[in-house]
Amino acid sequence: MVSHKQKKLWRFIEDGDLLQLKSYLKKHRDVSVNFSRGRRQRSPLHLACSLKNDDMLRLLLKHGADVLRKDRKGDTALHIAVNKALKYGKMEYDDFVVPLKKSCPEAMKAPNNAGVTPEDLLEWMKHKEPADDLSSSSESDPDEADPEKEWLNKLFDECEDEFNEAFGAYDDYFSSDDDEEDFGDWADRIRREYFEKKHAEAQRLAASSSGWKKRKTPREREQEQQTNKENLERLQREHEEYLARAARKEEETRQGKKRKYEEGCAATFHGSSSGDSKKLSYSDIPWPAARGTVKEMVEVMLHGVDRRDTKAFCKALRKQQMLWHPDKFAQRCEARLEEKDKQRILETVTALSQELNRVAQSLRT
Repeated sequence: MVSHKQKKLWRFIEDGDLLQLKSYLKKHRDVSVNFSRGRRQRSPLHLACSLKNDDMLRLLLKHGADVLRKDRKGDTALHIAVNKALKYGKMEYDDFVVPLKKSCPEAMKAPNNAGVTPEDLLEWMKHKEPADDLSSSSESDPDEADPEKEWLNKLFDECEDEFNEAFGAYDDYFSSDDDEEDFGDWADRIRREYFEKKHAEAQRLAASSSGWKKRKTPREREQEQQTNKENLERLQREHEEYLARAARKEEETRQGKKRKYEEGCAATFHGSSSGDSKKLSYSDIPWPAARGTVKEMVEVMLHGVDRRDTKAFCKALRKQQMLWHPDKFAQRCEARLEEKDKQRILETVTALSQELNRVAQSLRT
């Protein structure tokens, strides 16, 4: 049974509120971070890995989080971390796999329900391409290749890629507090049924085409190849257009966040007189990303500034450093802060200033 305090701790992790989680764990030292919740039976450490929050992961490890604790599928937090590293690269490996492996080296050999260990996942990634090449060369003869079957396989692969592109990104971002089927389980089930259906259909079509004994004329084969080529080109164009639309949407979202942040700064820091009696709560402060980490806040602040233009980038960075310097912020706003939120606001401002200073220091090295 998950206690009320543990539910509150879980909510801080979901919201990405590192400062609040740190303060809560410091105040409630009796709260255990080793518990499972929801239909997936994930622990706080699983959740921190799924949300790609390395700061919270290190904080949970510091407070005794069990790396060997498993979810419903038998996966440890290290299984999730390794999957993130395989998908996104070395940065995720350094931020998630390394601290978990250092905290509990034996977790690398802990199998899940399928008998797969994190160590296996890393090894399979290393040998995946050579193995695929070997199997394909040994099982098929180029002289006996069926063009129609190859085309069906290409179409099936395109369907898989398009589905993963559209729905796969949401697998790790939803969790459930009850025993009903949550969004993540629903997405897993729908994807599994979709793949099974498409695989069965592809096998049926391949079997029917392989059993067709009538020989095609050279003209028919040429027309079929031309049609296949045109279909492939159309799929490629549609895929490129989809990626372009997604990139434009992402850029519009980032620009909207930057514009909202700048308008909030103007209204809060410059639009009120020093004698304004309106009190400021935590939500009234124009944070660049209200529920994000300090790194995400800095990304919003500096969005649109060309990092290759060192002079312009340093100028924009200094402007933000001056705006969020703890002493200068206190001079402008400390008297107007709500007493109940004052400490939390000042702690967040300090953390934000330190992150800006870290970025500035990295430019000098």
